[in-house]
Amino acid sequence: MLDTCQPDYDSLETPVTGVSVDYPSGHIVKPHRHPRAQLVYAIEGVLVVETPAGRWVTPPTHGVWVHAGIEHSLRMRGVTRVRSLFVNPDAIAGLPQDNCVISVSPLLRELILAATQVTAGYSSDSRDGRLMRFILDELCAVQVLPFHLPWPDDARIASVCQALSQQPAINLTAGEWAQQLAMSSKTFHRRFLHSTGVTFGRWRQQARLLNSLEFLAQGRPVLEVAFQHGYDSQSAFAAAFKRQFGVSPSAFFVPDGLEE
Repeated sequence: MLDTCQPDYDSLETPVTGVSVDYPSGHIVKPHRHPRAQLVYAIEGVLVVETPAGRWVTPPTHGVWVHAGIEHSLRMRGVTRVRSLFVNPDAIAGLPQDNCVISVSPLLRELILAATQVTAGYSSDSRDGRLMRFILDELCAVQVLPFHLPWPDDARIASVCQALSQQPAINLTAGEWAQQLAMSSKTFHRRFLHSTGVTFGRWRQQARLLNSLEFLAQGRPVLEVAFQHGYDSQSAFAAAFKRQFGVSPSAFFVPDGLEE
């Protein structure tokens, strides 16, 4: 593992710090937290970021914004080259207000790469200081994307979500899950919506599509991924995928130019 991050990347002395770490496939960074907000971004591989409130899955065109003080863990699918920014929460008005997935434009990508080359202790009126101020401006203009999978705080509903996350092809209806939990279908729907903020059907589809990203990133055939995630055909999966992410499954992981 390559780790070129500055030893004081959590220091509040500078508004932004860039960090560069390469991880092997399957590597897990255990739950931890930072006093600064973090933009977790991978230029290669797929990042799975988990907090007690939910999970985010991101390919190399997106990053996860994690607020200061929020406990989170990281899981790598494929060799994953992480380039992070640590940002003082009060560095500038207009930063993302919630933990979220953001779109990383080509410009922001290059700014992030440049930030990881900046040494600690830069002056605010230097070229490096101006670079970091430019990054802050860009972070205030990012597009927030629907890549979040909310996690329920109800233990019984969480058991259903855990089963669906581990075996996304399970096609039990809400009524069948309710029967397993010894509750009425109406109660199940009400408790699911209350504890996740979304309906059962919406949550299951979101879980399937986000989970499918991890398999597509490994180069699995689209048809195979569709069947593994409960879809009857490649066309049904592709249609749902495009509605959610705006592109087809085959176009989602278009290779990007990698850092030299």
